[in-house]
Amino acid sequence: MRYFIEMSYNGTPFFGWQVQPEQPSVQGVMERALTLLLREPIAVTGCGRTDTGVHARQFFAHFDFVQLFDNEQLVELADKLNSFLPKEISICRIFLVSDDFHARFSAKSRTYKYYVAVQKEAFRFHYSYRVFQKLDVDKMNAAAKLLLDTEDFTSFSKLHTQTATNICHVSEAHWQMENGLLVFTITADRFLRNMVRAIVGTLLDVGRGKMELTQFQGVINQKNRCAAGTSVPANALFLQKVEYVF
Repeated sequence: MRYFIEMSYNGTPFFGWQVQPEQPSVQGVMERALTLLLREPIAVTGCGRTDTGVHARQFFAHFDFVQLFDNEQLVELADKLNSFLPKEISICRIFLVSDDFHARFSAKSRTYKYYVAVQKEAFRFHYSYRVFQKLDVDKMNAAAKLLLDTEDFTSFSKLHTQTATNICHVSEAHWQMENGLLVFTITADRFLRNMVRAIVGTLLDVGRGKMELTQFQGVINQKNRCAAGTSVPANALFLQKVEYVF
């Protein structure tokens, strides 16, 4: 039987989702908790691999287990799992899916949000990136729109990864003010390692007047990570939503 877990987590204390040698990871914590609860080794597969310090407001993972649980038992399992997990991880629900449904490969799209503080924040500084320069948001949105016609995102990918292809299809990319923070929202069928943070860093260069739109397009065309801007910090990045057709 295959079970899906809908969850959220604060990535601050973790070295990303994926299991890391000698380092705490969300996947590692989840697998240990489920193994203790179900009394046999449980492998958990996530819908993606968030980087160190990145958060998830919505995240899905799946695991296989021989026993068939009814809805009441799944609610009880979710409650017990929440009691086993650290405060930074919250389980929303656990539900049965078909055996061929996959947390990663069955996802249709993923949406990330990056939060930029344009003024001093007394309470939200842990989850936003402070920018002191005045930003031209219209120009940043014009540059972000170019991403919709881009397929090869090599310029925004971490170097020397094991990814088979750097082709992604972005369906949404824009900046807007939300509750006093400047927020970048981007949706795509898949993301490369460090991709969103590299895009945001480069778009901020556009907003600061350090890069023109033609230069931003040139960065895309070069397919060279060294041509793009500096990656922004991970603490302000959230995986916001993962879309499936259940």
